[in-house]
Amino acid sequence: MSTHPKRFEILLVPAHVENRGDASVADSAVRSAVVEATGRTGESGYPIYEGHGLMADIDPDSGTVEALLVDGRELDYGLTALTRQPRPA
Repeated sequence: MSTHPKRFEILLVPAHVENRGDASVADSAVRSAVVEATGRTGESGYPIYEGHGLMADIDPDSGTVEALLVDGRELDYGLTALTRQPRPA
């Protein structure tokens, strides 16, 4: 049985946002989506998570996004993908 998280929330944040002041990372995100484990492994060797137009290989131990497609395309320059555990519904 896997102990990997079943889902993550991915936040796409502009890389140039260095000082957010009092704003949270979520407030600085231009897009966010909850992605769920597919049971498949990506080219990076990490599990694939998908949802809401995002497909990502995520290291489940660190939460690092190793590969990401946004609406079937590579992430635009200037954006950074961050993860966090989604809030309970």
